[in-house]
Amino acid sequence: MHGMSLLTGLLALILVIILAFVLYKVVKSVTTLIINAVVGVILLWLINLLGLMNLVGRPDIPINIITVLICAIGGVFGVLITVVLHLLGIPLTL
Repeated sequence: MHGMSLLTGLLALILVIILAFVLYKVVKSVTTLIINAVVGVILLWLINLLGLMNLVGRPDIPINIITVLICAIGGVFGVLITVVLHLLGIPLTL
């Protein structure tokens, strides 16, 4: 009976380690996504604040759910995509 409880304990330990690892990965990716979103939105806001689009004869980039999502998922790369799409005249609104 003692060998069985040792095996059960070992399996429980392995499960806890796997669960902790998965949770760590999820929390880390969510944290990364939040950081990307914040950095992306700040960059968009700065682009509009500094009137960078006006320099090339374009209106400010709209900050809405679509542009925020692109920036959240892509981070700085997402901001670049948003700027390029905006320069091409592709509307980023719902």
